[in-house]
Amino acid sequence: MFLNTASPKRSFSVPININLQGARRRQTRGVDGRGGQRAQTKMPVSSVGEDRAILLGFTMMAFSALMFFVVGITMVRPYVDSDWEEAGCVLLMTEILEEWVDCRGVSTVPCLRVKVNLTGSNQTAFLHFDEELVVLALECFYIPKCRTDRRELQKEVEKVKNSLDTQLESTSSCFTDRTRHPGDATLNRKYTHKDALFALLWPCLMLGGGALLVGLVKLTQYLAHLSSEMCSETAGGRLTSRHAQDKLYSLLRRSSTQCPS
Repeated sequence: MFLNTASPKRSFSVPININLQGARRRQTRGVDGRGGQRAQTKMPVSSVGEDRAILLGFTMMAFSALMFFVVGITMVRPYVDSDWEEAGCVLLMTEILEEWVDCRGVSTVPCLRVKVNLTGSNQTAFLHFDEELVVLALECFYIPKCRTDRRELQKEVEKVKNSLDTQLESTSSCFTDRTRHPGDATLNRKYTHKDALFALLWPCLMLGGGALLVGLVKLTQYLAHLSSEMCSETAGGRLTSRHAQDKLYSLLRRSSTQCPS
């Protein structure tokens, strides 16, 4: 009986069954490991650099909103509220006032007054260099910067007066606001359409750059997640086919060993 149980067929089939069972256990562990890895890949994974890039993008957008607020108050709103229209001015007279005007409480400066005739309405008005002198309610066309040297101030104003005297009775373009400032005209506008658009350019560029940075990082994360899912599905399909082939092979070996000799 002992010799019969130790027959070559029984002794040869035991190692094969052990090897097949071990292979099945290894494949089961591999499939479970792949499944765990697949579950892990479903979670969004981001690096420190990506997190910092997203934070930088949102910071840029926040600063752009602040810049829009500042530019809107300092540049866009004064341009929208101004009603200065282009007109024609004929230079009539220039004079330097004897009474000097106060300059920020530091010193006094000479005042150059210029009178023009408006071609459209045939009215006289005081000409100013820009809108700032109109807001200050001064009749001056030009006042120099605050300095203590009175001779230098007088020479500077006389130089501007001599330059204007050469253009007497000549027509030039100016700007008038007949509603709020009917007796005043300006030679230049402080807030123009071009300046307002140029001031809005920088916050627009910062807002677009921040949004583009966040969008590119999010797109990169989505593509990486999609690629990892495709790789895990491909690996899982290969493992499933191999497991089916090994199972079929084990069944065939078991049936061949159980067949009577």
